[in-house]
Amino acid sequence: MSTTETGQVTGTKDKDYDLIWFTEACLSNTLRLETYIQDAERDGDNELAEFFRRAQGESRKGAEQAKGMLRQRLSG
Repeated sequence: MSTTETGQVTGTKDKDYDLIWFTEACLSNTLRLETYIQDAERDGDNELAEFFRRAQGESRKGAEQAKGMLRQRLSG
């Protein structure tokens, strides 16, 4: 793994690309967990559904924090 930020291929510094990727991953995970919640509810497993809801909330929180950082960093 390289220790320098280059952006030669993407035109975006590695750390900015990483933040964009992290945001997308959190949002994608939030959507995926909705399916898992529905699966658990359909099977009557409220404990598992609640576990997935908490995980979904943390993914949503991570996405919101990352979006805020992106706004700040890309606007200035």
